[in-house]
Amino acid sequence: MNKKYLFLSGLLIVLGIIMAFLPAKKYGVQISPENLLLELTDDTRFVSTDEVALYLIEADPQVQLIDVRTPEEFELFSLPGAVNVPMDSLLNPNFEPYVDQVGMKTVLYSNGSVYASQAWMLYRRKAYSNIYIMKGGLNEWVETILKPIAPAATSPKEAFDLYDTRVAASQFFGGGSVVVAPNSSSGSKPAVQRKKKKAAKGGC
Repeated sequence: MNKKYLFLSGLLIVLGIIMAFLPAKKYGVQISPENLLLELTDDTRFVSTDEVALYLIEADPQVQLIDVRTPEEFELFSLPGAVNVPMDSLLNPNFEPYVDQVGMKTVLYSNGSVYASQAWMLYRRKAYSNIYIMKGGLNEWVETILKPIAPAATSPKEAFDLYDTRVAASQFFGGGSVVVAPNSSSGSKPAVQRKKKKAAKGGC
């Protein structure tokens, strides 16, 4: 297994253990630590970028996207219709109505999966339901939806079907005009440009 994913998995488990034992009075705990730890081992908390693209294309009224990045990152690039609830504001009562909606599927995302996973743990700790994470975040969105890569000639038919679907989604979201900037020597994160907006390609 990729060392990066092993590290992220370990980090999430450690964060889950810490969250499970945070003081109840501060976070209004309604879900038991045992259940939270069990949920951390269940991949059903993730939705793929393909699923999110379908929600957006179909304008599903029962799905809302929450971008947990900074307001500056959100301003540069965000998914259509997403609401910005930065990490430092997740427990702000003003944003509570966004996650406290019966029958609404809430999908959290960041550049990667780490910050969105932290936000998921905070919200699940408070027993909010129907909370999900867009797996891979915007980095995965760029790689799979905006700039899909054609499968190898020997790939099965399913791979070509998925690629065709992603190409159609890319055209829908304007991915054909996306330009990925190379890494700079200063170590800053590369950016993706679309319709005069930039999407940071970085971790978390």
